Order: sequence, then C-alpha cells, then structure tokens
Amino acid sequence: MAKSEKGASVKQIARERIEILFSLAHDKQDNPELANRYVSLAREISMRQRLRLSKQQKRTFCRCCGTHFVPGKNLRVRVQHGKVVYTCQECGNAVRIPLRKNTNQVR
Repeated sequence: MAKSEKGASVKQIARERIEILFSLAHDKQDNPELANRYVSLAREISMRQRLRLSKQQKRTFCRCCGTHFVPGKNLRVRVQHGKVVYTCQECGNAVRIPLRKNTNQVR
C-alpha cells in the first residue's frame, strides 16, 4: 500500500494540531502559563515533524523565551525607521519586521 493511500498523513495531522494549539493559546490570554505551554507544545510538534510555522504563527510568540505575545501586556509594538519593532517585555528581545510599500498602486 502506498503512503498516499493510507489516509491522513502524519504531517497533516501535526499541522492541524499546531493550528489548534495556537488558537487555544490565543483564547487563553488571561492565563499566561497555559498559553505559553500551548505555544511550547506547538513548537515541539513542528520541530519533531520538521514543519515550518506560518508567518502569522511565528509572530505570536517570542523566539527567545517562548512567551505568547499579548499586545499591551507583554509585547511592545513600535514603528521605527520603516520597520515594525516587536519587543518582548519578559526577556527584552526585539524583532524587527520591515514594512513593505504597496506595489499595487494605480498609475
């Protein structure tokens, strides 16, 4: 029997579980320990199955300390010199994301 005929692949199941864990972390923003645990489990699954996280998922936690970001509580967001700067209030790590110009403008 070929791999494609066995049903849902292990990687597809892992992707679904990662999505569920990130949505649970977003719902549990009032309980930071539980939200951080959900993010930690999702990262472990992605590393074990060698899956890349989406940009949206990568920007919801600190890569340094693993804290789930809640803007205004443990995340500072600033715009400086054409970049969005996310600063974790737990460990002080800063992530700079370049702003893109809109290329779909009517000429």
